Amino acid sequence: MAKRPAVEEQEQEAFKNGDRPMDIDQDEAGDFEDEFEDEFESEDEIFEAGVDGRPDEEREAEERENGMDIDPGTFIPGRNKLSPGETLNPDLSTYDLLHTLEAPWPCLSCDIIPDSLGSDRKTYPATVYSVAGTQAARGRDKENQLLVMKMSSLSRMEKDDEEEEDDSDDEASDPILETKSIPLTSCTNRIRAHQTPQSTSAKPPTTLTAAMTESGQVFIHDVTPHLTAFDTPGTSISFAQNKPIYTIRAHGSNEGYALDWSPLIPEGKLLTGDSAGNIFATTRSQDGGFVTDTTPYTSHQGSVEELQWSPNEKNTFASASSDGTVKIWDVRSKSRKAALSVQVSKTDVNVLSWSHQTPHLLASGADDGEWAVWDLRQWKQSTSNPMDGDFKPSPLASYTFHKEQITSVEWHPTDDSIVLVCAGDSTLTLWDLAVELDDEESRDTAGVQDVPPQLLFVHYMEQIKEAHWHPQIPGTIMATGGSGFGVFKTISV
Repeated sequence: MAKRPAVEEQEQEAFKNGDRPMDIDQDEAGDFEDEFEDEFESEDEIFEAGVDGRPDEEREAEERENGMDIDPGTFIPGRNKLSPGETLNPDLSTYDLLHTLEAPWPCLSCDIIPDSLGSDRKTYPATVYSVAGTQAARGRDKENQLLVMKMSSLSRMEKDDEEEEDDSDDEASDPILETKSIPLTSCTNRIRAHQTPQSTSAKPPTTLTAAMTESGQVFIHDVTPHLTAFDTPGTSISFAQNKPIYTIRAHGSNEGYALDWSPLIPEGKLLTGDSAGNIFATTRSQDGGFVTDTTPYTSHQGSVEELQWSPNEKNTFASASSDGTVKIWDVRSKSRKAALSVQVSKTDVNVLSWSHQTPHLLASGADDGEWAVWDLRQWKQSTSNPMDGDFKPSPLASYTFHKEQITSVEWHPTDDSIVLVCAGDSTLTLWDLAVELDDEESRDTAGVQDVPPQLLFVHYMEQIKEAHWHPQIPGTIMATGGSGFGVFKTISV
């Protein structure tokens, strides 16, 4: 990534205060010059001298001796710090799709809404439906909103080797962001969406959102009318349709960060966790009503930071906590205690992701910047006490490339070797766990310090917090953070 001058100091100050960031013009690309032009007079001289003017044997011997050294001046996002007055500019040649969009206030959580436009979409321009919750500045809580969004005309990056006529329609389109806002009186810490299929294909699926707020309340909204309004001209949203259809108050005044809808219960079953270590289950009945269990699941000694339902066992879920543990639960247990507990970090465990392709794989991310992959088949209790602190299995893989807290982790929906990770260093990294180096490759990469060979891609986004793979547009990611939203697809995935 190239460096370019940052925005003016007053713009930076405005951003810190929660104001919308100003647009920044991109630098124009310069002309490429061939520094070896006219160095050789004939093709025979080129082949005789080798690609850099030396015999091949001499050059290859030096490469074997030195390995693949990285210039000490190379800037690696997440491993190096920007100097004052600098920011990063993306290498556009590494993206198939790259768009950024602003929000009235920073949104620290978002979710993608499945749509009826088809699966496995590879055509452009792309369309993405999503939801997010804002984090308005202190003292301006009444400006908070739940945002229902349609992002359309998301064009593909121009490629030098593509014919002009193939991309003519795409080039003419500008990205469009349409929003429907629902007023909230508190900041949203986490938001998740759930769709309930209708009994007939004539009706669209019911789309529910659950927003866990700073106040401790969890608001459930039916945003189906808001999504319909995007594609049905003249549709208006009534005051009543902006009201929550149910509010979870079981957490009292305890702030929460964790919630998850079960993917295996169509009617809707929601888990919510708070800073006091309590986990509550809320179930939706066939008539559309909701019931929250009055008895919480309790075993954590710290704040519940993450909850994840199993993708193939409707009675099983996992939780992560600031106490450094990950626990596995069975909702049928009358004791409401964890069935299994593993100390996976000495710091807060912030996020989890359950692989949908290989359900015994679970990824975790912690406050110290480490993220790891666990094989749940190895989590077999060696003692009769499931809370025994001596039970400490080793992860299948762990990485400490990031030096700041992990804020999001998610498996690729169709490839259980690809994982995305967001961190407090303002980077989103993509990892290919299938990469294994043989002896020759290990020697060639000996000069790459602190960069694991499984690291596939680094995307920089200021104050990034959370990201998700789009389930219907292969390889496409939506991310959110302090600087707004990003929708992108790299050529690497």
